[in-house]
This record gives sequence, structure tokens and C-alpha cells, in this order.
Amino acid sequence: MQSKIILITGGTKRLGAAICRKLHTVGMNLMVHYRSSEKEARMLQTELNQVRPGSVALVQADLLDTTQLPNLVTETIKHFGKMDSLVNNASSFSPTPMGEITEKSWDELIGSNFKAPLFLSQAAAPYLKKQCGCIVNIVDIHAAWPLKKYVIYSTAKGGLATLTKSLAIELAPEIRVNGVSPGTILWPENGEWSDELARQRIIGKTLLKRTGEPDDIAKTVLFLISDAPYITGQIIAVDGGRSMNL
Repeated sequence: MQSKIILITGGTKRLGAAICRKLHTVGMNLMVHYRSSEKEARMLQTELNQVRPGSVALVQADLLDTTQLPNLVTETIKHFGKMDSLVNNASSFSPTPMGEITEKSWDELIGSNFKAPLFLSQAAAPYLKKQCGCIVNIVDIHAAWPLKKYVIYSTAKGGLATLTKSLAIELAPEIRVNGVSPGTILWPENGEWSDELARQRIIGKTLLKRTGEPDDIAKTVLFLISDAPYITGQIIAVDGGRSMNL
């Protein structure tokens, strides 16, 4: 694992930062993408480079601008010389109930959750093929069980789930493509989940009766990259059994 080069989008906060730290602990080198969180990106870079100098580099881009996406790949190749894996983690999340849907919200949610992973995977594919590498997409259990009032988000993640399987067919046999589908891991930073009673109702629907940890997602991403050579086209739900009880 010490020679593996990973490009991860949205890697500076929340699940993305947990994935970065986990992959780094086993010796992987990281190209960490960020959009506006430069302060958090540089703090994470400093933290990890203190452990292993030169192991983490940063690249900035707005993923909604598809013309910027090939640059994430070329900067990774320029800095590290190769690319072994792509983790499409970056995501946006906001409600879009019927009657309030706008083209702007469509562009933002489809762009970050579906369109960017597609075009970034396309840009990365020639380099990943050389390494017999892999792509890991961070999906959502609501790709299969849509969330009320989140029409576009649920649709976008549903598209990402199908994209995961489609790319597994398109890019085989050289590139494996899989997904991780989180359940209740981190609460959204705003919205109706700030209410403790609402949170407890959601937790009550999980078979394990508790929330998960960001490290649960990070460990699954690590497994798919490093220890799953015969797995492709699969989406692993990491949700405490909630998808069994929706």
C-alpha cells in the first residue's frame, strides 16, 4: 500500500477527512481535492505530512465546472507520477421538495453527486488502467430508498449507484468500480436533524440502534481499495442495518 496514489474529492472535512486519515495510516499517498475549504485542507495536509513528509498534496477545483476536472488528474500525475485509485466523495446535500425545485438546485445537486463523478472517472480512466486500479464512489442508502423532500439529491445518488455498476462494466477488466453507501454516520450540519427526537426516530430504525462512525466508512473504502481484488460493480451499505428496516 505504501506506493499507492489516491485522488479523493472533498477530502478535507467530515467523511472525506476520515477516509484520508485511514488511507494515509496504511502508507498511501494522497492528492486531496477541496473547493472552498482551503484552511481545513492545509491543516489536514500539515497534519499528515508531519507523519510522512511529502505524502499529501492539495488541488483546488469547483467540481460543477467540468472543464476543471481533468486538471485534478493531471496534477496528481504531475506530482506523484501515477494514480492508483479515485475516491469520488465530494457531495452536496439540500432539500428540494416539489414546488420548490429550481434549475440552480438541480445543477448543484446533480453536478456534485452525479455529473462530476462521471466526468472525473472518465478523465482518470486511462491512468487507472495502467495501474489496474479502482474507483470507489460514496453513494447513500437514499439512492435506493429516496428521502422525502430531497427529490434531486435522492435522484442524483440513484444515478451515482447506477453509474457505479455501469462503469464496472465499461472499465473491466483493468479497473474495478465499487461504491460505499452510508446510513446514519454524521448528521447533516443543518436541517430537521438538529432535533434530538427526530434523530432518535431515525436511530430507532437501525437494527443496531446506534449511529455509525466516519471510520466505519473509511475502513470500507480501504477494504475496497486494498483487499478486494475480485469485487467490482458492488455497493456496500454501511448503515447499521437501517436499509433492512425502512
